[in-house]
Order: sequence, then C-alpha cells, then structure tokens
Amino acid sequence: MNLPRQRYEETFVLNLGPQHPATHGVLRIKVTMDGEYVVKAEPVLGYIHRMHEKIAEQGNFAQFMPYTARMDYLHALALNHGYCLVGDRDAGIQVTERAEYIRVITVELNRIASHLLWWAAFLLDLGGFTPLLYAFDDREQILDLLERTTGSRLTYCYFRFGGVYNDIDDEFISDTRTFIDRLRKRLPVMYHSLVTGNIILIKRIKGIGIISAEQCRRYGASGPVARGSGIDFDVRKHEPYSIYPELDFDIPVYDEGDSMARYMVRMDEIEQSLRIIEQALDKLPDGPIMAKVPKNLRPEAGTCYAAVETARGSLGHRLLCNGDRNPYRLKLRSPTFSNLSLFAEVAEGMMIADVLAFLGSLDLVIPEIDR
Repeated sequence: MNLPRQRYEETFVLNLGPQHPATHGVLRIKVTMDGEYVVKAEPVLGYIHRMHEKIAEQGNFAQFMPYTARMDYLHALALNHGYCLVGDRDAGIQVTERAEYIRVITVELNRIASHLLWWAAFLLDLGGFTPLLYAFDDREQILDLLERTTGSRLTYCYFRFGGVYNDIDDEFISDTRTFIDRLRKRLPVMYHSLVTGNIILIKRIKGIGIISAEQCRRYGASGPVARGSGIDFDVRKHEPYSIYPELDFDIPVYDEGDSMARYMVRMDEIEQSLRIIEQALDKLPDGPIMAKVPKNLRPEAGTCYAAVETARGSLGHRLLCNGDRNPYRLKLRSPTFSNLSLFAEVAEGMMIADVLAFLGSLDLVIPEIDR
C-alpha cells in the first residue's frame, strides 16, 4: 500500500506504547503520521530489559533454568527445552527416551496454548471479544494438564539436564487424549466457521502487511512469519532434535505473505501439534525420566549451539564454557526480535488501523526481546 499522491503539508508523531494494548507488551512504536497513513515507524526497545544473559553467568547451570520461562512466557516450555538441549549437548548427556517423549508432549501442548492466546488477543485487537472466551476455555484445559505435571500454569521450570523432574501418569495421558478429541471437534465450528471464514476478519487482514520471502531472509525472520511468506523452514524438520524425526507431521506453508497467511499457519499448526502429541502418547516408552547427571555440571571448555522451534520461530542458544561450574557466556537468538525488525519497512505507507492488524499478526512477546 502506497501513500496518496497528494501529501499533507504537515506530519505529526504518534506514540504507540510503551503501555498500549495493541503492542502486546512493553513496546513503544514511534509512528510519524501523514493523516491516517504511516510515513515512518520506529520500534523502541529496552523498557523491560532484565539482563538475563548476564544473570546466566552468575550462577551454576541449573540455577538459570527458572529464568528461561521469564522470557517467552507464552511458550515457556520451549525455552526450557532450548536451554536443556544446548546443555545436554555440551556436557554429552544422553537424555532418557521416556523423558524425550514427555518433553515433546508438554512442549506441543504449550505451543497450542500459546497459539490460542495469540488468536484471542489478535481478534480482540480487531474488535472481536467473543472468540477470546472460546480460546481461553480451551487454553484452561491445557493449563490444567500442565499444572498437574509441572506444578505451574505459566512460567514453567519443568525440564532438567538429562530429562524432566516429574513423570506423567495414566490420568494425564487419558485427559490429554480427551482434550485432543475436544479441540478437534471445536476447531471447525468455534474457530473456523465463526472466525476464519468471517468476512469481517477477511477484509481486515487479507492483503494486509505483505512480507516477501526476500524480506524474511534479509531480516532473519522465522516461524509462522516466514512460513506465511512461503519459506518452508521449521527447526523440528530441518535441524531435527529430540524425537521429532520419529513423528509424522506437516509444516504449514502459505505463499501470500499477508496477515491472513500468518493466521492460517498458526491455525494449521494447532492441528499438527495435536497430531504430534497423539503419536507421542501412542509411542510413549517405559523407563526412567532422568539420566545420571552430576549435581554440579562442568562441561569442558568450548562452545555449543542448539536451536528449537518455539511458537514464534527459531530460538537459538549459544553456550560458551571455560570448564567452570557456571556458563562463561550464554547468547540467545530471539525469533521475535528478527520478526519485529522487518515491521518498520513493511508498515511504511499503511493506514494506522492496518498497522495494528499487521503488528498483531507477528505474535510478539516483548520480554523475549528485552531479555
């Protein structure tokens, strides 16, 4: 979308945030406006920076685990997984098979919960309140399941180097299967019939915020943002880890590059996560949930990198060790930072109402950026 030929003589600056419901966190966007059109958009970060990477250097390896959930708190188990994955690889720890399955089951449940919350908040930004009630109804079912096993409902500290700290029982398995059947029945009716096919939604997001595949590559975008622009990349498939290579699932990809495409990627991913969980439950082996791990981890000096696929994209951990009991350096590669970086270029020339719809389609979690 381009600015009209006849420009206003004066522009004005509009501040979105740092406390604004449409920014989904403590994010400020300095928008230079020409009437209702955006001339320039500048995301301003740093309002909630907490020095997580520096904190990782201060304690031993295990002490940083609770902090991972304070970054992407909507898909916290994926951040648990990412930190454990790089620690396990660096220390040469062989995770038990049952623990690997439990990790994937819980991470995928958490992925669905994250997508449901995004769906609810996105539609609320666009003026729809009723879908939020449906999404939170289903999300509560997931939180009940995870709370029973992990002890938490949002900021999890469930994974351990070498496994998980608590096993799942038959009741968890039974209730998870019941939830899968429930959500599969509700998706076509309460989600797609009510919302996805709604002409109001289609008019608000179809053709809005078009991101090209070239822009995604230039800014390092990943996750649903990149897959909504035709880039077929998912860490679970293309840089396999854990038990994902043993499971059959598809990677939703859409070529349109607009907000509707990103919406559809996430809705399809919910269905694929249900497939993953169901297969993992069917194949769940018996055995221990923890490998034998030293109380104080001391990996050999060197560097190790590992990435996982979160609800927002490729999350990377680079761990640098010097043989001590604490990380010498831990660097996180944030998918949300890369996805937000392309916002300024794409938003230029859009109307302010469309900018808010486009911003919501990126599914930003600001504490993951301001970590």
